[in-house]
Amino acid sequence: MYRGPVILLVLSTLWLLPGCSKEEEEVISWQPAEMGDGLRISTATDQGVDSLTIDDAYRRALKLDNIYSLLIMKNGYLVAEGYFNNHAADDARKTASVTKSITSALAGIAIRDNMIPGTDQKLKDFFPEIDWESADPRKSEITVEQVLQMRSGYPWEEFDGYFETLVSSRDWIPFLEEFPLMYDPGTQFGYSNFTAHMMGIIIARSADQSLLSFAREQLFDEMGISIQSWPMDKSGYYYGSGDVSMTPRSMAKFGQLYLDEGVWNDVQLVPSEWVDRSLTVYSNTTYGREIIDHISDLKYGYLWWTGTSGSHRIWFAWGYGGQMIAIADALDLVVVTSASVSYASEEEAWPKSKAIMELVGRLVADL
Repeated sequence: MYRGPVILLVLSTLWLLPGCSKEEEEVISWQPAEMGDGLRISTATDQGVDSLTIDDAYRRALKLDNIYSLLIMKNGYLVAEGYFNNHAADDARKTASVTKSITSALAGIAIRDNMIPGTDQKLKDFFPEIDWESADPRKSEITVEQVLQMRSGYPWEEFDGYFETLVSSRDWIPFLEEFPLMYDPGTQFGYSNFTAHMMGIIIARSADQSLLSFAREQLFDEMGISIQSWPMDKSGYYYGSGDVSMTPRSMAKFGQLYLDEGVWNDVQLVPSEWVDRSLTVYSNTTYGREIIDHISDLKYGYLWWTGTSGSHRIWFAWGYGGQMIAIADALDLVVVTSASVSYASEEEAWPKSKAIMELVGRLVADL
């Protein structure tokens, strides 16, 4: 099995500078190899990237016990690639909520092809099995756009106490009626795994095929992306909210697709107008406070996050545990991380996830 760039720990003894520890002299070989998967390979030097900055990022990554990969693309070329904690280039792992940004792309394609009339279409139009007449009347006014913006009014599960109810159920559609609205639709940001999955179901129903089949037909096959697994709910719908399994290189391809305005190999896969709309701020506040040092000022688009790293605005697909696809247009840069999704508790998970996000944010700021 291809292991990607071999991690080399060079613990120098003869050439240690005075005052430098062995830990500070750890070096990783991060030059990527050609795999024939459609990614163009180059060197950091040829793409104008400071190799010392990359060295520093990989040294810090080596200290994390939960990170699986760190990839850097510059000017459309993969210039750095490393794998950690017994993981390899061809290991496909759950991307958690990175999946939401893929769902966003598929929504744009479905709208382009008139499968979904537009973002003003009402959520209720896609779920005739729900008794909307008996539901909160505000629910009948929720639009596709508000779902994409995370501004539907449905509970922010982690904060509003509905997360356990959600994850313990395999059939989420009844929650359209059962979950109360916490605020008027369109007025506030509220992160919702529930409505992201409803968006996936809307796409599947509108395309009259499974979300996975639609994704393969419209994106993945053209990009040479193989999906190893994607869980489904009780009704047979692939989760639009999370856990599609991809390799880090496939994640990098998706990031490059958005950096290139929806174009892959000279083919317009996602409408450029949709990319621009997706990477537009609709919620100027999310958590209401700073939660990460090196990615500040968190905002939200169409199932994409955005923040500031140093002097650079970045957009990123963000998944539980430290899964990230970050793009910085001003730098022509894509940074990808994958990580563990298995933690003993939330108290353990957030610091480890945050450490990976800080790694990405600091790398972008330093470039």
